[in-house]
Amino acid sequence: MRRSTRPSTAQLPTTAPGGDVPDLSTIAWGLLVVAAFTVGISKTSLPGASILSVAIFAAILPAKQSTGALLLLLIVADMFAVLTYRRHANWPALLRLAPAVLVGVVLGVAFLAFAPDQWVKRFIGVILLVLIAITLFRRRVQAQVLDGGRHRVAAASYGTLGGFTTMVANAGGPVMSMYFLASRFEVKEFLGTAAWFFALVNLTKVPFSIGLGLITVPELLLDLVLVPAVVAGALLGRWLAQRLNQVLFDRIVITLTIVGAVYLLF
Repeated sequence: MRRSTRPSTAQLPTTAPGGDVPDLSTIAWGLLVVAAFTVGISKTSLPGASILSVAIFAAILPAKQSTGALLLLLIVADMFAVLTYRRHANWPALLRLAPAVLVGVVLGVAFLAFAPDQWVKRFIGVILLVLIAITLFRRRVQAQVLDGGRHRVAAASYGTLGGFTTMVANAGGPVMSMYFLASRFEVKEFLGTAAWFFALVNLTKVPFSIGLGLITVPELLLDLVLVPAVVAGALLGRWLAQRLNQVLFDRIVITLTIVGAVYLLF
């Protein structure tokens, strides 16, 4: 008996002749819409939620194609986040992070060019779980924010890892969330600093992504279809952010980070 070679939903052909919109099932499109909606919410109210979008995109599209497609949607959401929280950024924190982040991005480009996807995912997952444990321990044993010396060390370590993870998997959100939580930023300061951070970093990643072949015409067409869902999610996120207290916000960020780490690990 001849075995069927018809692909499953997550393995359907993703490009049509001539570089048209990817050819996906209705279920796959529905999941991508949910993922795009989640991208919007993550940028304006729930940092770390975008890791769920990473999971959905990676399950439906080939790994490299999913990275490029998701990056473009993240940039659209970054615009809404910056417009909403542009006055709340902690610029000294961003300046401390900048050199290490650039190093991390360059390392990510080199690693992405050679390493298998599974190595990348598991490596990031292990490090995220370690960072969560360290952050929770610090929050339990000390009430004060990081002092100047520890800020510099933390900025170097988190910044490098954040640049690396965002380049290889669009997974820098959970890493930087741990740094901003350790700095004990208030909700709007957290969201404003994160908004500017990822807006600048994601734009920096575009030429590297094009050079690695992660962004092509089909990804651009796919994103045009999904942009309305990103906008809707971003607007809902702005509404939610006004109703989150600090304790609930911190717990949501930590929970989403753990979920993302476990996904990447397994």
